[in-house]
Amino acid sequence: MVEYCIRVGTIWRQTMPEPKLSARQEKMLAFIEQFIEESGYPPTIREIGKACNISSTSVVNYNLNKLERDGYLMRDREVSRGLRLSEAESSLVRVPLLGRIVAGEPVHIPQEGVAGGETIELTRDIVSAEDDLYALQVHGDSMIDAMINDGDIVILRPHHNIKNGDMVAVWLTDREETTLKYFYNEGARIRLQPANPTMKPIYINDPSVVQVQGKVVAVVRQMA
Repeated sequence: MVEYCIRVGTIWRQTMPEPKLSARQEKMLAFIEQFIEESGYPPTIREIGKACNISSTSVVNYNLNKLERDGYLMRDREVSRGLRLSEAESSLVRVPLLGRIVAGEPVHIPQEGVAGGETIELTRDIVSAEDDLYALQVHGDSMIDAMINDGDIVILRPHHNIKNGDMVAVWLTDREETTLKYFYNEGARIRLQPANPTMKPIYINDPSVVQVQGKVVAVVRQMA
């Protein structure tokens, strides 16, 4: 079963909201958020510079000012650790959007079709902040009875202990194909079950060719 099935508005967008941040600023912001989460207090300018490979404190300061102007954080310049993420920023979890997953007959997805530099921004009530989460956009309608439609986004977490009935992203190594289905281990074979009464299950007689890439833990639907 899916742990979460969230229906929200158009919550995902490319990388960061406008105005677009530089790669350096995104790296700084991610480090600040991680540092606060792990330590309970914000990093110093020197700690930010060291983590982001910036030798000049003035360059760090310049980019912090940019993040402040754009509403990502607030600063108290009277103290050495006077950084605070804005309320909206601190409530978000960024999940990388790695490409597409087929909800239909398995098809080959070429490497060049994988999206790059995009993230899904979700609130923490949908998913917790965990580094191993990733997102895939669904193509096809084999999971419509599970409330997953073409164009929806599935959020996955790598899992080693998959149970029968889990919805998973599967890589079929012998075919170099990928698909999104319910997983059932029937001993001598694997059954990949669609959630669409018009489609038949896929039976894999050699379980060794089935590699589970992740378990679906949330679904985000784009709505007009």
